[in-house]
Amino acid sequence: MPAKKPKERERFYLLPGQGGRNFRRKQLFILTWTTAVALVFGGVMALFIWWFSRPIH
Repeated sequence: MPAKKPKERERFYLLPGQGGRNFRRKQLFILTWTTAVALVFGGVMALFIWWFSRPIH
């Protein structure tokens, strides 16, 4: 007969947002803002490259 695994103890987290539902919400928040910042930065860089690569009249 296989031995039963002991139940995992409830974890103690020092700060809020480090586990469970809060952790997933925090990760989603970080992912959303990271994506937004990356899109804005990419747009600014594309504009910068376009501005300096166009011919001068």
